[in-house]
Amino acid sequence: MIMRPGQQLLLPAKPLFIWGSLLSALLLNMLFNMGWWGRSAWTPDMLALVLVFWTVHQPLRVGIGAAFFMGLLMDVHQGALLGQHAMSYTVLSFLAIAVHRRLLWFSVPSQAAQVFPLFAAAHGLELFLRMAGGGAFPGWLLMLAPFLEAALWPVASIVLLAPQRRAPDPDANRPL
Repeated sequence: MIMRPGQQLLLPAKPLFIWGSLLSALLLNMLFNMGWWGRSAWTPDMLALVLVFWTVHQPLRVGIGAAFFMGLLMDVHQGALLGQHAMSYTVLSFLAIAVHRRLLWFSVPSQAAQVFPLFAAAHGLELFLRMAGGGAFPGWLLMLAPFLEAALWPVASIVLLAPQRRAPDPDANRPL
């Protein structure tokens, strides 16, 4: 792939870091659900954010199967309709794979604007499945979650790409 001028060449991502970050995002989602705000509809889905990030940056390591499995874990944790999160994460992962080559050509703020429709579609599908299963409408604050997830995209890019930006063997001339 031809790189943009000024773009840094990244080290390969370590599988242990990828799966550790996915597990951390899953635990953070579980913590959000048990926190003082409970299961608020406006809270960003950190697992969806990290899944999309790794699906875009490492589509051969994290894909639709991982998204489905993580979605089932979220369904079991929340006591939701089994397959609700699994279906939305699977569709989200599919859409991320569909745009991953084009998305990497843009700057990080432009990427955030382009992943917003993916997050909105995932939340819309999740709402549709919840309502079709006889669940209650969570409120209009649900519309805030995709905006928060897109706003967190630059933070996720900085944090999750940090281990790949270091020099392979630091010395006096390359202290990072």
